[in-house]
Amino acid sequence: MCGRMCLSLKAKELKDYCQYQKTRESEVEHPRYHKEFNCGKKYEPSFNVAPTDVTPVLVSAIHFDESADAADQLLVPMMWGMVPRWHNGDYRKHGLSTINCRREGLSSSTLYGPPMEAGKRCVVLCEGIFAWQGKNRSKKRGERPVFYVYMLQDEKVKVEDRATWDLADGHLKLLRMAGLFDEWEDENGNKLYSYTVITLEAKGQFAEINQRSPAILETDEQVSDWLDYNRVPADRALSMLQPCEAIRRHRVSNYVNNPRHKSDQCNKPVPVLQMVATRPIATPENVFMLSWLRKGKQKETS
Repeated sequence: MCGRMCLSLKAKELKDYCQYQKTRESEVEHPRYHKEFNCGKKYEPSFNVAPTDVTPVLVSAIHFDESADAADQLLVPMMWGMVPRWHNGDYRKHGLSTINCRREGLSSSTLYGPPMEAGKRCVVLCEGIFAWQGKNRSKKRGERPVFYVYMLQDEKVKVEDRATWDLADGHLKLLRMAGLFDEWEDENGNKLYSYTVITLEAKGQFAEINQRSPAILETDEQVSDWLDYNRVPADRALSMLQPCEAIRRHRVSNYVNNPRHKSDQCNKPVPVLQMVATRPIATPENVFMLSWLRKGKQKETS
């Protein structure tokens, strides 16, 4: 599942990292950025995006401009955590857990079915997500190992180091997740747009961390297909959501557990020496080093 994200790019910067083509022959375009209108809530770049925070998501421009082409893409700031359209009163007090929704049974849901039928599909953008190891239920979430999960990058690009994001031989690849959005109005007619991230049963690398994985869109074509509801019907769009293997991860500090911590310390890799004491999941990146350190410790005590 997805419970925290990292999106430190400013709105203008984010546009530069998003591009699309209406057809294979057309020129590359960048999405326009729509105005902010979420009941006073604004997008603030953060290394620790939490539920109820606002982030820009990609949508088909036709949702906000009837004269637009359904293939046109728009960046629209929305709140993470879908507010039910029928809710009355304070939008923060509907009492439902809506930051994620399961692909299974989505179409028949009274909350998620209508937005899906109306083509309100969005792509949630981030640099990476934080996932807590879900296998060890004997530990509280605050004690469980947490991992930063992101797309496989070009060789010299490091997601935790912004200085490497715009190299001549590589650039940052955003993590793009399939989602749904909806519109809610308060008693004064103020609009709030909010979204949920679609999840599915985890397989491969993500299954080693958690049973559920966000529905990650790997290619520009998948992003276009998910957004263009006129061309791609709902059943076909849902069927294309499959587990993604083009991801990588590294262990991070439990500093990220506190949603008030917003600094770049949230996505930094935990030093190997610190991981020895907490017994992280063995990965190809650290298993050799951990073995070497343990052998050294045995020699010291013998």
